[in-house]
Amino acid sequence: MRAATRRQVVAGPAGRIECAVDAPAGTPIGGALVAHPHPLHGGTLDNKVVQTLARAFLELGYETWRPNFRGVGESEGAHDAGRGEVDDLAAVLGHMRHERFILAGFSFGAAMQLKLAARLPPQKLVLVGLAATSGELPPAPEGTLVIHGEEDSTIPLAAVLDWARPQELPVVLVPGADHFFHRKLHVLRAIVRANRP
Repeated sequence: MRAATRRQVVAGPAGRIECAVDAPAGTPIGGALVAHPHPLHGGTLDNKVVQTLARAFLELGYETWRPNFRGVGESEGAHDAGRGEVDDLAAVLGHMRHERFILAGFSFGAAMQLKLAARLPPQKLVLVGLAATSGELPPAPEGTLVIHGEEDSTIPLAAVLDWARPQELPVVLVPGADHFFHRKLHVLRAIVRANRP
């Protein structure tokens, strides 16, 4: 059995960054940094999709880190419209000190991880419910896993396909899933585990 989730604080550009950390039973094979949805719309590190992603990576042997973006929970600072948030993720990643690492995110968090991956290429990038409507997004690294719900009314599937199409990047569609993967979290978890990095 693994130990309970621990809370850890990392120094970031705008102050303290609150993180939830889970470690596997044995020696971790790497680290997984998982980013939550939009902080101005209730997104936190306790989001069910974020927890599901972290659990899947933990089961695969990764130490998982879920930070709260600035202004959320115990994290200091104020929302920075996606600029400082990428810097905060980079600060947490640097603190993790894993040579092998995965970047994953949900919705706004996925967009932030995509931007971070352009700076620091991960072993694997996992984007769930990507906020493809949130302005200019860079192309994804080769091998990126993109997962989207068929019935997502928050981020239209068409917007994700418009972003993915020029890159010839496949998108894994979860039939019947809404933006928050209500009653489909087990499917999401299975997809992530089946595409183990």
